[in-house]
Amino acid sequence: MKKIGVVAIIVTDRAVAGKVQAVLSEFADIISGRMGIPDKVSGVCAISVVVEGETERISALTGKLGRIDSVNVKSAVTAVEIA
Repeated sequence: MKKIGVVAIIVTDRAVAGKVQAVLSEFADIISGRMGIPDKVSGVCAISVVVEGETERISALTGKLGRIDSVNVKSAVTAVEIA
């Protein structure tokens, strides 16, 4: 059953932005919305992604993102099930 969740991504080196974008594109089928906030002073970027999908697929997304250097990821998957 599909669930709704949020994935928080912190990128501390903008040089890896292309890799992050490639992973997000790969999982576009489960992404409902996305918001990115760059901090030009510190160079850190925060991205929040709303996801709707199977728990395993959401975990695969966070796992791939977490393996990229300079990227920190946390996810919160709700108990809400959707069709």
